[in-house]
Amino acid sequence: MSTSPSFSPSGSPPVWSDSVLASAASRPSVVQLTIKDKSSLFSAYMPLLKDGGIFIQTSRDYALGDELYLLLTLPEDPQRYAVAGLVAWVTPANTLTGRTQGVGIRFPSDARGAAVKRKIEDSLGALLLSDRLNLTV
Repeated sequence: MSTSPSFSPSGSPPVWSDSVLASAASRPSVVQLTIKDKSSLFSAYMPLLKDGGIFIQTSRDYALGDELYLLLTLPEDPQRYAVAGLVAWVTPANTLTGRTQGVGIRFPSDARGAAVKRKIEDSLGALLLSDRLNLTV
């Protein structure tokens, strides 16, 4: 049971669901995430994390430190990036601030994580300096 989430061009949160591909609870969840445009990428990117990260809208319960294997497709890039990250941010359902429910995945501090962070930041360019709010801050 695999899924393929997708962000809308308006920059609104993705409509998707995730699944655990392994039956054992100790194995990481596997999530496929396709971000279709730069506005949506800006909304989901988490530059405040040292190694970078991405916010994923989900109603699934995760705890800080949970491992998640992410198959990430970025705007205007046919390559799919495989990243094993850790849950570093949790926005629960029904927050008082009205934030979108989901989790922030911290990229690993290895070559793969650095490559994805660099690709995202190169893609976003000057948008990184924007005062616009994203899905986490």
